[in-house]
Amino acid sequence: MKKQLLVIVSLLLVAVMVAACGGNSGGNTPSNGGNTPNNSGAAEGNNNGDDSKPKQRAVLVLPEEIGVNPFFQLMDEGFKRGGEEFGLEVKTIESSDPAAFEQNLRAAVAENYDLIVTATFQAEDALNKVSQENPDKTFAIIDTVAVKQPNVRSVGFREYEAAYLMGAAAGLSTKTNTVGAVVAMDTPLLKKYTGGFEQGLKATNPDAKFLVNYVGGFTDPAQAKELALQQHSQGADFIAGMAAVGDEGVFEAAKEQGFYTAGQDTDRTVKDPEHIVLAQLKGTDAVAYETLKSFAEGNFSFDTVEYGLAEGGVGLTFVTHDTESPLSDFIGQATIDQLKEMAEKIKSGELVVENPSAQ
Repeated sequence: MKKQLLVIVSLLLVAVMVAACGGNSGGNTPSNGGNTPNNSGAAEGNNNGDDSKPKQRAVLVLPEEIGVNPFFQLMDEGFKRGGEEFGLEVKTIESSDPAAFEQNLRAAVAENYDLIVTATFQAEDALNKVSQENPDKTFAIIDTVAVKQPNVRSVGFREYEAAYLMGAAAGLSTKTNTVGAVVAMDTPLLKKYTGGFEQGLKATNPDAKFLVNYVGGFTDPAQAKELALQQHSQGADFIAGMAAVGDEGVFEAAKEQGFYTAGQDTDRTVKDPEHIVLAQLKGTDAVAYETLKSFAEGNFSFDTVEYGLAEGGVGLTFVTHDTESPLSDFIGQATIDQLKEMAEKIKSGELVVENPSAQ
């Protein structure tokens, strides 16, 4: 009995040794087969690590409250769309006044956002100061190229190209030979609007009279309305609104007195196509979106970028962009056809519109 037990134990030991040797042999052959699972496992570990990392964070710090200003509304929409599409955590901070804006900009730095975006000439002074104090932070500013810091990307528009088309339309359409513009303020930025408009007006109607009045701010529809009524009393049958929120006052005057007008930034013709017959477009949504895209894809650079007709950054309803509104008889299809030819020449460089703010 003891002999039988010894034989059984011996057989079991042999079986265990053979199994162990066979397992080691399989694990070592081939050598690549042994490395592949390890590499695969490391890759899976990295992916899981990336997924668990917090999202990059971007903030849009606006120098004023969005309110009814289509310029900032559009920018905010593009910013949020970019954040969603490119997997960024985004936030928009509105400011009640210049002092609050600088505080909000500093708060964005303190909260360690990966990208801090702001906009317009109203933000220039504070951004110059805060970006210099925080050279390791990444900033971008939209709608001005005046900030020249090594950690700031400046994004501008060639508004004067679209303004040229609007001025050309006014010159071809006016029946009184007098047109006007109600403008927020007399600044280099807004000279790109009035100067471009005047170039187009004189190109199509050298004898036309151009009236320009300044509201004194961006949020005063009542004053803008009074100025539009004054211009109409002087014979203007087309008055372009260039006063941001103040354009609402120009639109009211046009509806009451029966003259024609135009809006800015978004397609304002849909509000009252009988009187608001054109809209000069500015793609602040596209620029905010593209800024986030370049950051998310690792193509972000600290330089100056400008968007004009060729890049789709600016435009004019009926000419470069479709609209739901019917075309007014005051403008007419023949004028639109001429404007389309001008737009193509501007895009190709055959027709050069001078930048009035550079003069």
